[in-house]
Amino acid sequence: MSTRTDIVVSRSNEGFAAGLEPRKLYVVTEAAAAPEKGLVRAIDETGGDYLYLAQVFVPIEPSEAARSALQLAC
Repeated sequence: MSTRTDIVVSRSNEGFAAGLEPRKLYVVTEAAAAPEKGLVRAIDETGGDYLYLAQVFVPIEPSEAARSALQLAC
């Protein structure tokens, strides 16, 4: 099982208003995700990790320093 994490930005929160904020960075992990169904597991505003439609997010490539800071904040 992979535990790789990615940093993404949300496109919108349509349909997910309670858990996501538009244009905000989120940590997405491949652990227990369902990519074959177009789903990713993201740590949302509630602090929990939930499955969301992958199309809600855009992946970004932060520098290593930014990646470390973002993951420490989660």
